[in-house]
Amino acid sequence: MTEYRHEYKYMIDAMQKAVLKLRAQGVLERDSHAGEDGEYLIRSLYFDSREDACFYENENGDDPREKYRIRFYNCDTSRISLECKAKRRGMTRKTACPLTMNQCIQFMAGEIPEPERDISAKQAAMFHQMRMKTLRPVVIVQYTRMPFVCGAGNVRVTFDDSIASSNDIEGFLKPEIPLRSVLGTGESILEVKWDELLPSYIKGQLGLDSLQWTSFSKYYLCRKYNCCGGVRV
Repeated sequence: MTEYRHEYKYMIDAMQKAVLKLRAQGVLERDSHAGEDGEYLIRSLYFDSREDACFYENENGDDPREKYRIRFYNCDTSRISLECKAKRRGMTRKTACPLTMNQCIQFMAGEIPEPERDISAKQAAMFHQMRMKTLRPVVIVQYTRMPFVCGAGNVRVTFDDSIASSNDIEGFLKPEIPLRSVLGTGESILEVKWDELLPSYIKGQLGLDSLQWTSFSKYYLCRKYNCCGGVRV
């Protein structure tokens, strides 16, 4: 089972981002999964209950809590995954399993696919939990990510830009969909993740103690500032 990890998030402006990227390059390596420009595109379809339990749990800072999403990268729909992001005692754990195109389309329509003969135990458990929680698709979240990594502490530092939401759930798999930015001009989110210990030289290089920490997820921001003038829908 995947272990829980530390995950800290910070809201940064354009000047801070420029400085921190240079500092990160000094002590971290580029993630091999990134493109030539050092980035990749992430698009996720998030789910919530009819009572919006996930939204309010995030707003209230409830612990433990979890949320479900479907995700793919760089508009490549040949690899689609279902993920559960769980938070407990301030730490996070991600569980993931692959989805077929047909399964993804069923989820997009608000249906939980019936178990197939060769379904894995992990996939069966995730489908069951989503059915029990009566989850349905509520919002698309898209952004670009520049990731850096370090083997010591299994550290991952990411700069997430152009964070935007969309209500076009039917168009989730299309290359282009209508999007609405949820952050101010030049604003980004810095995420720092590690296992048991964050090396002090990385913490010092990034100057984390001087940054603006945030507890809200991209999902929360995209639903709170959705495509209807700031009214959650």
